[in-house]
Amino acid sequence: MSTVIQKATFADVPLIQQMAYTAWPVAYGSILSKEQITYMLQLMYSQEELLHQMSNRYTYLLAVKSEQAIGFAAYNAITAQQFKLQKLYMLPEAQGTGMGKLLLQTVIDQAKGAGATSLILNVNRSNKAIAFYSKMGFQIVKEEDNDIGNGYFMNDFVMQLQLK
Repeated sequence: MSTVIQKATFADVPLIQQMAYTAWPVAYGSILSKEQITYMLQLMYSQEELLHQMSNRYTYLLAVKSEQAIGFAAYNAITAQQFKLQKLYMLPEAQGTGMGKLLLQTVIDQAKGAGATSLILNVNRSNKAIAFYSKMGFQIVKEEDNDIGNGYFMNDFVMQLQLK
């Protein structure tokens, strides 16, 4: 039962949407209101938005175990030297299994292979994933409050990993 990390295609958009709608209430249910979660999912995971991202330099990866997708990640180049992890979500039943680490390591390896010297990400300041990213070598470099509309903000840490 090996896990395969594969590049997502346009055909995988419904699968990514399904995983996001399953993972987000678990990841953010104790941090954000149900209304904000619904708003953000509709904003960030509409078919149109995901197709736009895939068409405009976002690379989406799927973690697949026993022919079932269990997680996904998305990243892109900000500059030639700096890449950004835009998304990393595992289905609740796949959390704590090492599959998220494998998915993140694949992003790290691909960013390095493309010449990046650093990988950044945004994470909610109350998200328990901060410990995961810290364990993977990321360091908090600043705080950001991003207005996403409808009266909602993303109150994040920006974390960075130096790539050698």
